[in-house]
Amino acid sequence: MARIKNNIWNNIKYKLNGLIIILPFYFLYQSLFPVFPDAWTTKALGEFEVTPSPYNLDPPYLHHGSYTKDFMLTFSRGNIDHIRQAYLNIGKVALPLTSLQKGDEGILHGSEHGQEVHAISPPKLSPEDKVWLTIEDWKGQVIMTSWELPK
Repeated sequence: MARIKNNIWNNIKYKLNGLIIILPFYFLYQSLFPVFPDAWTTKALGEFEVTPSPYNLDPPYLHHGSYTKDFMLTFSRGNIDHIRQAYLNIGKVALPLTSLQKGDEGILHGSEHGQEVHAISPPKLSPEDKVWLTIEDWKGQVIMTSWELPK
């Protein structure tokens, strides 16, 4: 076996390798207990009761060429199988269903336990913006509601 001289560089490499091995456990521990903002008020919307929860309080980010903000929507009443399509957008007014159908941004997806969405958003949020939920059922009935953005 080759003998390696015990010099300063070898000591630094040894300690650096130990740090690289230990560092992932720190980030794993942080990810075990995520902190989410409080859920917003529950609103009745047709046969459904919907509670939106933002994933974070960060501003919208660029996702596939459009600005989005991530939300989790919990349906506490109603059968989500009755929903044909549902979209979430942020703005002064709700976007029309015809413009929402052109892409896959803003569409709700998930299970009966929670629907996730990358809500379509302007690059900068203003105080007059609202979060708009548009739901179309299998009968073609379109229902909408909105939430004020928290201060």
